[in-house]
Amino acid sequence: MRELIRRASAVRAPTIALVTASEALGLDEDMPPLVAALRGAGATVATPCWDDSQVDWAGYDLALLRSTWDYTDRIGEFLAWCERCAMATRLLNPLEVVRWNIDKHYLLHLARRGVPVVPTRFVEPGEDAGAALGEFLAGGASSLTVGAAGEFAEFVVKPAIGAGSRDAARYLRGESERALAHLVRLLAADRSVLLQPYLERVDERGETAVLYLGGGFSHSARKGPLLQSGAALVEGLFAPEDIRARDASPAELETAAAAFAAIPFAPPLYARIDLLHDADGAPAVLELELTEPSLFLAHAPGAAEAFAWQIVGSLKESSPSR
Repeated sequence: MRELIRRASAVRAPTIALVTASEALGLDEDMPPLVAALRGAGATVATPCWDDSQVDWAGYDLALLRSTWDYTDRIGEFLAWCERCAMATRLLNPLEVVRWNIDKHYLLHLARRGVPVVPTRFVEPGEDAGAALGEFLAGGASSLTVGAAGEFAEFVVKPAIGAGSRDAARYLRGESERALAHLVRLLAADRSVLLQPYLERVDERGETAVLYLGGGFSHSARKGPLLQSGAALVEGLFAPEDIRARDASPAELETAAAAFAAIPFAPPLYARIDLLHDADGAPAVLELELTEPSLFLAHAPGAAEAFAWQIVGSLKESSPSR
């Protein structure tokens, strides 16, 4: 395949934009190895910011979302840019995938497809926040609930559209008034909210991130626990992460494969499935990241090079109408 790509690219090197944000470029640890690997695969590479009005996106053969991590506070603006970019060039992951994935209501879809997910109660703007929180703490269920929460000592409040643990917090049951104030603040900003039990095994085991690149399993990593009890909300683009190499267990790989298979689109070029473990030790999906996830390439030798060839190879597929 590599020889075919080299021949196809002999006339002109493909031009690829690894799309970022001004605050994120220096924080994206995947960017340097991926830029180097793409150049090694014969591509011309740039790292433009998604909101730079001076960028001519039609000048690129492909725009790959990498670290557009400031979009959650500007979701309308970001989606409008995605639409314009997708009309000008090939956007990956595609626009329809991004629209579906930026909102964690996709957990409802995964659960309906039989994928184990972290128990979740969605609270929507206009709902009675106190009643919803009380129902959740009492173990009640509704049409907006997926999974059985069981008994839990702590729980999490976070927005349905969010990234990097921003606006997410962990509370003890006895801190329901603080949690309610957090919930009310998010709902007042017209944001849907997730209530989830805090699965305590994460404190000792962390999360397992399973990476799919080029439509197949690539590697896995360990993410340390992010939310600390009583901690202030995250400032900046994301909470600092403790990332280490980890071989996912057979059960984790099975759950990740089920989540990947449940994506209601053609297999995307990249995906990260974040898993936690319940009280019985069974893995459950916390998040399915298809928009701008960190890929932890530095923790998997050869992953950047393999992904680079997959990106360049994707240019052989049909291009969008201009």
